[in-house]
Amino acid sequence: MANEFKKAIDDIGDTIKEGIHRGNAEAEHDTRTIAGDAMTPGEKAGSVVREVSEDVKADVDKTKRNLRDST
Repeated sequence: MANEFKKAIDDIGDTIKEGIHRGNAEAEHDTRTIAGDAMTPGEKAGSVVREVSEDVKADVDKTKRNLRDST
């Protein structure tokens, strides 16, 4: 019973973190959409890197949750 409770708490934490990371990735994408030509190529590249990084972090949280639930 205690393990199931800990699993549920960890799942909730990973779900929240995944949502935050996905929101940050979307915000980076929106920044490029809104700023568009006002951004330098370096700023755009940095924004793309931050977006991809946030997506990867979200995928890691999702994978941790899926692995935990499969055991």
